[in-house]
Amino acid sequence: MKPLEPSDKRIDQTYKPQLQKSPGRAAWLVGLGTLSGLVAMLAFGAWGHHSRAEEAVATANQLRDFVPSVHVVAIKPSSETLDISLPATTSAFEEVQIFARASGYIEEREVDIGDHVKKGQLLAKIAVPELDDQILGGQATLGQLQAALKQAQANSDLAQVTWDRDKPLVAKGWITQQQGTIDVQTLKAQQATVGVAQANVKAQQDQLEVLNQQRLYQQVIAPFDGVITQRNIDKGSLVQADTTTSTFLFAIMQGDVIRTQVFVPQDEAFGVRPGDKAVVEVPEIPGRTFSGTVTRIADSLQPGTRTLLTEIDLPNPDGLLTPGTYCTVQLQVPRKTPSVSIPSDALIFNAEGLQAAVVENGVAHIRKLIVARDLGTSVEVSNGVKQGDLVIRNPPVQLVEGSPVQVEPEETPPV
Repeated sequence: MKPLEPSDKRIDQTYKPQLQKSPGRAAWLVGLGTLSGLVAMLAFGAWGHHSRAEEAVATANQLRDFVPSVHVVAIKPSSETLDISLPATTSAFEEVQIFARASGYIEEREVDIGDHVKKGQLLAKIAVPELDDQILGGQATLGQLQAALKQAQANSDLAQVTWDRDKPLVAKGWITQQQGTIDVQTLKAQQATVGVAQANVKAQQDQLEVLNQQRLYQQVIAPFDGVITQRNIDKGSLVQADTTTSTFLFAIMQGDVIRTQVFVPQDEAFGVRPGDKAVVEVPEIPGRTFSGTVTRIADSLQPGTRTLLTEIDLPNPDGLLTPGTYCTVQLQVPRKTPSVSIPSDALIFNAEGLQAAVVENGVAHIRKLIVARDLGTSVEVSNGVKQGDLVIRNPPVQLVEGSPVQVEPEETPPV
């Protein structure tokens, strides 16, 4: 290295003190910058906190002074009738099983399954040869008894004539009292004989009536207009007329009127009365309805199901309905208690139970409801609100008792 010249030494001595003082000044500048940064950060934080506080106050004031806009609907009374739909089953208005009343062989069979018959029409004829013999024998016996009656009547008449002739003679003493007593007792004996003969004739006539009735039972006839649904005999079949083992011949049903049985639940049964309108629909017969009225009710709920057996008679002149068919019944039941209907979106569910908000003079009032019937999109209530009240639809979550609200006008749909 080149040694310093004298002039260079002067320069070094002149700036030496300044070079020694520069580190302290730099530290002071750094501290001043740091302090300024801290002050700026504190000022910024204070400004942010103040801003947030002002926003919170403004929000609180806004919430306090906020009046929500709500949509309302006027509560309307429910209809005078209650429309309910229930499953049901059809059955024949009348259906009977015909059994043999005479023992013998089937001589003729006039009908088969599916045949339409009229009242009094011959269905089958039973051959009972021994019955004819019994009737002939009974008629002969009756003839003998009738002849015996005539003979007894003739003897009684003779005894009466004898006594009438001898009576005045006995009174005058021309005939002994003994003879008069014989005449009287003979007359009484003959009269008694006539009575016995008459009783025998009557008994035989009754027996013949029984035999003739059994002869009538040889002809099996239809008890009413209907359709043969079962046939259990053929020509030549042996049938019995015993009271415990009587042969089942036919089953016949009346099809021009169909009986529909439906079980109405308890909550709807108390309004059902004979004469209520009903409409029956069968899924397999689309587009066709069958109108009728409630004809009879059981007047007693079934303990197991708490349902009321209700029957509806339906005219079926074309035979389209058949017994045993599944169907649905639409009943129009008059209401027993009045109620009003509100939409389901107006309901409030919370710890207080089922409620609704009603607007009165721009203020919301919470009303507790008693639901009578849930219809899905609407409910029928029996208490809590009344006709004409304005109930809030889709009420806000923060809505409480006494909250001010603003009613939005209903939007008119575009034409």
